[in-house]
Amino acid sequence: MRVIATAAPAMWLALTVLPGVALADEASTSGGNTAWILTSTALVLFMTLPGLALFYGGLVRSKNVLSILLQCFAIAGVASILWLISGYSLAFGEGNAWIGDYSKLMMSGVGRDSLWGDIPESLFMLFQMTFAIITPALIIGAFAERMKFSAMLLFSALWLMLVYVPVTHWVWGGGWLGAMGLYDFAGGTVVHITAGVAALVAAVVIGPRRGFPSTAMPPHNMTMTVTGAGMLWVGWFGFNGGSALAANGDAAMAMLVTHISAAAGAMLWMTMEWFKFGKPSALGGVTGMVAGLGTITPASGFVGPGGALVIGLLAGFVCFNATLFIKRVLKIDDSLDVFPVHGVGGMLGTLMAGVFSSTGLGVFSGYGFADGITSMGGQLWVQLVGVIATVVFTAVVTFIILKIVGALLGLRVSDEQEIEGLDIVLHEERGYDIH
Repeated sequence: MRVIATAAPAMWLALTVLPGVALADEASTSGGNTAWILTSTALVLFMTLPGLALFYGGLVRSKNVLSILLQCFAIAGVASILWLISGYSLAFGEGNAWIGDYSKLMMSGVGRDSLWGDIPESLFMLFQMTFAIITPALIIGAFAERMKFSAMLLFSALWLMLVYVPVTHWVWGGGWLGAMGLYDFAGGTVVHITAGVAALVAAVVIGPRRGFPSTAMPPHNMTMTVTGAGMLWVGWFGFNGGSALAANGDAAMAMLVTHISAAAGAMLWMTMEWFKFGKPSALGGVTGMVAGLGTITPASGFVGPGGALVIGLLAGFVCFNATLFIKRVLKIDDSLDVFPVHGVGGMLGTLMAGVFSSTGLGVFSGYGFADGITSMGGQLWVQLVGVIATVVFTAVVTFIILKIVGALLGLRVSDEQEIEGLDIVLHEERGYDIH
């Protein structure tokens, strides 16, 4: 009895402080994972504001710079409100194979202690909200310098709810593509294919800018663009690394392969410019970097650094040539190259996730070329189905949305307003007022 009495305080201390044997409600929430996803959420929002805003802002002409910056900010506001009201519930509510339900309308039933895995569900909702913000924001690069602000707002709101939300449920919310076993770690289908295909459809429906393709329309401020690109590169660590939803080896490897792919994409794009045009450019470097980032995104949780190197090089080569093909052969004015960079990159990366996660490359797995997760043939088929379904659904619904918005508000400004610039015409402001 004396031994037991003496040992009791020590036993109680051990039960209350040792990991895994603490009180149940304390053990259910991981402080480390929560801290990492809090950080990742801030990084992903940083990608849009100010990263994407500055990246796109520098690429347009000076008379339209404020319009692009404001569009990014306005989309952040609209998407956040819609995600709170019903977007999150329809994307991640139980529902069925195609769409979620209204069980989490206005975050109904989600309190401070509600968990998604071992992190607060409110944090998971906020992390996913930042993805819902940046995806429609990517699309504006396709119709930059010519779309009405009112039309852009209505289009973005409808597109978020009718395209982004259903595809998110298909892949991440318990829908049919997720059930098939589609590999999309951080948004190859959900973010990049949807945004890229919508951008292509929008560019075709709205039509080119005045003077395209005969009139040169160079970026007005490459310093701004390179600054924004650097923010995107840093923010992408949260985008891909945070998608592990844990502070663990998966997150670390996702960050490593993200960085390798971005570096490879940038270097190959500049090298191809160098050989083709005689000089490398800052624009080429940052565009290749974004191509590398977008292409590795779906595969970032399934490949090693060797696979990432190949994916980044492929991104630089394929997206570079896709950009030339869209503008010079098809003569489609996708103003800021959203489809050839994000759409093509997303398709390529989604397919490569099926290659470099394969046991079929087992001989190379020791060099980081394959994780050996699954067989190549079956997974490639699933990846292809995911790509095709996302492309077709996005293209059809985006076209319908554009036609509805066009009938209600009109899609683009007049020729005279386009010549004067959207900053003054739509917002009565100038990006630069130098006396």
